Amino acid sequence: MKKRILFLLGLLCLYFSSSVTGFTQGNQAPAGVGKISGVLTDSITNKPVEYATVALLKNGSTQSTDVKLTDATGLFQFQGVENGNYELVISFIGYKTKEVKQLSVTDQNPEINLKKISFSPVATQLKEVNVQALRPTIVQEADKMVVSLEGTALVAGKTAYDVLSTAPGVYVDDQGNIQLNGRSGATVMIDGKLTYLTARDLRSMLESMSAENIKNIEIITNPSAKYDAEGSSGILNINLKKNTMFGINGNASVGSTYNGKQLGYNTTASINYKTGKWNSFLNLDMARRAGGREATFTRVFKGAEETIYYDQVAEGNFEVQGPPFVRLGSDYSLNDKSTFGFMTYFGTNKLQGDFLTDTYIGSALGQPEMFIEANNYNTNRYSNFTSNLHYVGKFDTLGTSLSADLDYVRITNRGYANFYNYYDSLTSDGPVIQDFLYTETPGGFDIFSAKVDYVLPFAKDRKVEFGLKASKVISDSDSRFFFNNGDEPVPDPRRTNHFIYDENIYAGYVNWSSKFGKTVTVQAGLRAEQTVSEGELITTGQVNDKSYLDLFPSLFVQQKVNDNYEINYNYSRRIYRPNYGQLNPFFAYRDPYTYWLGNPGLRPQYTHSVGVTQVFKKTYNLVLNYQHVKDVIAEIPIIIPEDTTTVYTIGNADDSRSLSLTAIAPVKIHKNWDTNNTLLVSYNEYNTTVDEKQVMTDQVFYMLQTNHNIILPYKLRMEVNGVYQGKGVHALYIVEPRWWVNLGFKRSFLDDKLDVSVNMNDIFKSQRLKLAAKVGEGNVNDFDQYFRFRNIGFTLRYKFSKGQKVEDRRNTNLEELNRTGG
Repeated sequence: MKKRILFLLGLLCLYFSSSVTGFTQGNQAPAGVGKISGVLTDSITNKPVEYATVALLKNGSTQSTDVKLTDATGLFQFQGVENGNYELVISFIGYKTKEVKQLSVTDQNPEINLKKISFSPVATQLKEVNVQALRPTIVQEADKMVVSLEGTALVAGKTAYDVLSTAPGVYVDDQGNIQLNGRSGATVMIDGKLTYLTARDLRSMLESMSAENIKNIEIITNPSAKYDAEGSSGILNINLKKNTMFGINGNASVGSTYNGKQLGYNTTASINYKTGKWNSFLNLDMARRAGGREATFTRVFKGAEETIYYDQVAEGNFEVQGPPFVRLGSDYSLNDKSTFGFMTYFGTNKLQGDFLTDTYIGSALGQPEMFIEANNYNTNRYSNFTSNLHYVGKFDTLGTSLSADLDYVRITNRGYANFYNYYDSLTSDGPVIQDFLYTETPGGFDIFSAKVDYVLPFAKDRKVEFGLKASKVISDSDSRFFFNNGDEPVPDPRRTNHFIYDENIYAGYVNWSSKFGKTVTVQAGLRAEQTVSEGELITTGQVNDKSYLDLFPSLFVQQKVNDNYEINYNYSRRIYRPNYGQLNPFFAYRDPYTYWLGNPGLRPQYTHSVGVTQVFKKTYNLVLNYQHVKDVIAEIPIIIPEDTTTVYTIGNADDSRSLSLTAIAPVKIHKNWDTNNTLLVSYNEYNTTVDEKQVMTDQVFYMLQTNHNIILPYKLRMEVNGVYQGKGVHALYIVEPRWWVNLGFKRSFLDDKLDVSVNMNDIFKSQRLKLAAKVGEGNVNDFDQYFRFRNIGFTLRYKFSKGQKVEDRRNTNLEELNRTGG
């Protein structure tokens, strides 16, 4: 069966090779009559090596003119070879790449028979690397921390989401929202481009991406001027491996998860193909993702004449599934210096969810007078089309380069929901009152973006970078609300609106870096961003225009004191703009006493960040960081005691300050037991004006994160991830401590081609979210929620070309897409 699969892949490789060769050489002179052939054998066993890749190149060129695969006898042959001087590059899984040079085809010598070619395996060396590299290597650079994952046990059988969520100082919640060093607002890039997805869809994409395709993760707490200024707590950049091998390689996986109530599954496939000047990929991801929560909400409304007590028990469930998400892309090398490429991505899925609540209301504690059963059922069809065209030019050996990108994204949501409310008096025998509601919420986003970046080196250790970017976003959201108590729905004008938002951002930057002597490196930059926006509420004719220009400086100084100690200083200014849904002034209904309200007057928040990082023995990091944030964007609950209603809206707190100390300490307990540990201690303070009164919340926050990678007998690998988060604050909310432990096992079979993994998350069901809001004297607004973090997962992953490097070339990822929601 294995040989049949390899044979089919070989045929496919040859088919594409002939197609591409015909396309790229269609206007060239007719092929010659020469022939080059040989037989490939293993240098140890002397057996033929089948399905190895043999590339034919002209002398002095890096581009192949033809590619062949060896057959079952190890034979390969190139026919119709023109006269000229050639060389062969031979590669295969687990073998050293071999070059055969000085092959000359002439009229006098048209056929070259190399007979037997000896091919040397490297399996022993690979085995040694796997044993030694249990944990990732961490390197501190002037403006970022680089966590290298290539060849570590951490990536075996894991997804990109798994390794990102265990990176130093990183926390990813169930919805995909990311915190860095205890602060929310972190953004994610892939190969230097910010992701186009909402938090939940970003998590889905990361869960479909094999961690074995990741080269490293860059943790950029204070990004330089060349990055978009968007994001308050920093950037996580996932760099993927590059495909340098000819032929076909990839992997496929199937897995399932169970959280005690719901069963989910996911299937993925990744295929990479390189031949001649083309380098292409195809990724598929089809899944059924399920989740939910169990929660209690406690509120006390302190009125002028009486106090109302509100107690609610809730359960929510959701399931998301659809046809495969498809990502397809290709690069074409025009020559050794210039590469053009494209990427396209399309996915659609259907969400079905419910939120079921039982609420008791009364004027005395423990003595309810009214019972309300509110059952909400919602359905949403989501689609995302993303496309990218790009160019990369490298002009000399110093590093002079030019890159350009054009992006277009179209996102649509087509949703509707039914709300069934039943009111029952607990103090009388009156009838149960019914109130049924219905809503339709069609909406979408169009995002256009263009950027160009230029790097100009002056010397080996000195360069200047320039860049320009322009983007345009058009958001159209039409929320239609109806009373549904009769034969036909009746529109509710108070809760119906149509909102169109148009935003343009124009940016430019210059970034300079230089090395002074042998010990000091300096990088300084300045970025300018002009924002022009218009929000129009079609329902009322209200228009909100904004135009503002901001400058974002950055400075980094890296000093190497000696071989075992270096210190880094950094400063940057950042912006965090509201996402487009937050600016839409519509009521989102949850139950008769709970709404969410958008805020068209929401201002962006600005962050000043200063940091000092010390690195000891190139292994241990101690990071001191201070942040001052103005106009903090945060959820603010509004209590209306007169009708026992709570409206949650997004507003601007006055400011916040944070002083943090982070220690990162990898420790090797045993040759087969490695750990990576992160300790964060921070003081956080928020000042918020509520009802013309100043409210301050502050707290010392602790977070401990420890990851253990252990090799057990019988080639079984175990990973343990433990996290403790102490009491924290965010604007008006106080968050109670929580902790959790995740456990995973992985075993490889079939010469490490097949990985079998079992993961158990939140084993002790301790990752419960408890928080309370300060909302005025005598008022209470408490939450106690569990998002079904505890689950067990099982994954099978087959790599049909183990060792082949994979490149995810065009992850067309814009900052603007992070603000479409989530």
